Amino acid sequence: MDTVAWADVVSSISLAIGLAACAGLRAWLPLLLVGGLSRAGLLTLGPSFAFLGSNRALMLFGVATLIEIVGDKVPAVDHALDMLSTVLRPAAGSVIAASVMWEVHDPLTALALGVAVGAPAALVPHAAKSVLRAASTTLTGGLANPLISVAEDVMAVTMFLFTVVLPLVAATVLVLVAILLLRRMARRSSPALRTT
Repeated sequence: MDTVAWADVVSSISLAIGLAACAGLRAWLPLLLVGGLSRAGLLTLGPSFAFLGSNRALMLFGVATLIEIVGDKVPAVDHALDMLSTVLRPAAGSVIAASVMWEVHDPLTALALGVAVGAPAALVPHAAKSVLRAASTTLTGGLANPLISVAEDVMAVTMFLFTVVLPLVAATVLVLVAILLLRRMARRSSPALRTT
């Protein structure tokens, strides 16, 4: 594989990681944005994923995005959405990651790579968000959760735009943050392991 081809692969995987991570914060919003950019000709998707830019898909993603964003501001509903999203967000991340791996012409290979890259990339922000929400609910009785939700909306859009413009930088930052979070979680759990 020549240098240009490797650059395309690295760029595609970086884009897949960054966009899938956005799905860890909001499941439907990144799908809506990917479909919209594809429809506008600003983002190249694999041929098997062209349906993401169809009218039907964009309407579905738009309605689901609205429900997710509004519902996430309502106490109790936000926790129900978060539980459902434990499966939905990694699935959305997998689809998004597979869709931007346009240099992979085999849809099954693209989907397998999408799951391998997209599911973990979406699961890490989702897990961090869940921990933050649990802490917020405990400390504020859930009163701060709508404000945190607005911050998550802004972060998801910002991360999406940053990833589309600078995919390699965005993926590198996300991987480093994931490593730091995992190390911190490992350190917190290790004293508990020692005492048992």
